[in-house]
Amino acid sequence: MIEYIPGLAGVPATESSISSIDGKNGILAYRGYSIEDLVKYASFEEVAMLLRDGELPSSDALADFQKVLHERYEVKRDIRLMMWALPANGHPMDVLQTTIASMATFYPDAGAQDPNSAYTQSALTKIIANMSTLVAMWARISTGYDPIPPSKEMSYAKNFLAMSFGEEPDDDIVKLFDACLILHAEHTINASTFSAMVTASTLANPFASVSAAVGTLAGSLHGGANEDVLNMLDEIGEVKNVRAYIENRLKNKAVIWGLGHREYSVKDPRAKILQGMIEAYIKKNNIALSKRFEIALEVERICEELLSAKGVYPNVDFYSGILYAEIFKIPRKHFTRFLQWHAQVVGLHIGMNRLGITEFSDRHKFTPAQISGLILKNNDAQTNNIITKIPADEKKAFEQLIKSYRKKHIRTSHNIIVVAYSWISESDSLASMRNIISFEDYLFEEIPSILKFWKEQ
Repeated sequence: MIEYIPGLAGVPATESSISSIDGKNGILAYRGYSIEDLVKYASFEEVAMLLRDGELPSSDALADFQKVLHERYEVKRDIRLMMWALPANGHPMDVLQTTIASMATFYPDAGAQDPNSAYTQSALTKIIANMSTLVAMWARISTGYDPIPPSKEMSYAKNFLAMSFGEEPDDDIVKLFDACLILHAEHTINASTFSAMVTASTLANPFASVSAAVGTLAGSLHGGANEDVLNMLDEIGEVKNVRAYIENRLKNKAVIWGLGHREYSVKDPRAKILQGMIEAYIKKNNIALSKRFEIALEVERICEELLSAKGVYPNVDFYSGILYAEIFKIPRKHFTRFLQWHAQVVGLHIGMNRLGITEFSDRHKFTPAQISGLILKNNDAQTNNIITKIPADEKKAFEQLIKSYRKKHIRTSHNIIVVAYSWISESDSLASMRNIISFEDYLFEEIPSILKFWKEQ
């Protein structure tokens, strides 16, 4: 007898090495790179290529990709006319779903069935480029303003902000927005990604698959929680009201918006990053804390006191609404539509995963990829110097050690094991180890276990 599993909870739908989550330790990685490093060192375009190709691009490859995006920002004239004909109060997600679905009518090969064909990959790149223009256009049209043409001289994030608000944003805002795009780019198999995979499994064209994902993202249980968080903060009204409000919600078993995540038993790493970005921006620009932000901090404090034992902490939606509304000045109804570019990553799954009709699920089985220290990206010479210190007659054995360690500890990168070797040879303390090279603390803390493993071989 076939077992019924409500919500298909825990049933893997596919194998993927795109993103990995360590919910107990609050670690999120894309293709093995920690989300903290990607936000700090990479651009959205670089991350898009990392997710698509499996590795960070060279400077030449990045320039080529940016050129292709610039060439494809322009929206077809008939689609622009169609947008003008839609009701001005139309929901942004409905408009986005309509326009993406209509794109298939302009491409004669829209029925192409090979997910890895040049046509399919080209179509997905077109969608990535057009989505920024479409959303920015609707932000203007729905408020009575003429759309602003895309620029071929700006980054993806900067171009989008300029098209949306009619002026060139400052560098701090661009960096913040770029970081938000990265944070929302991928999070394993969520509802919208799963929806696209199901649609793609029928050999539907890429535009139909992405349109299905956008329709799923429109649901309030998937893409609208940050709006609910803002409404909650406004309802609380004052910091002094927080405890009574939270206790009353808990008593009545009501939702506390922005708290809790099925994958994390600690604070969502994306929430940590968003909170840190808000605080850094406020400090740099000498801005007073907003009432909403003060209330949010108190909500987190009270909830940590009352709920931490249950593993309930802020998720990515908790602080994102404040960032979008008070720093980016984005209208509430556009929050999800401006930031959560799940369709971009959905396209990657279309190219790599085809589901049989009976294989539906909302989860995936993660295929390990070691987490790499992205901080090494601009430090290749130093890394190479360390590697060359390994005696030639030991290199083969050392490579075998790396393979053995990776099988047991998938989060450790080649570079960090190399550093561990260097420390064994030349250093006598963890302090001097830090002087050799720098990387995230959670990786640094693995060094003793690497040494123990080394000595046991």
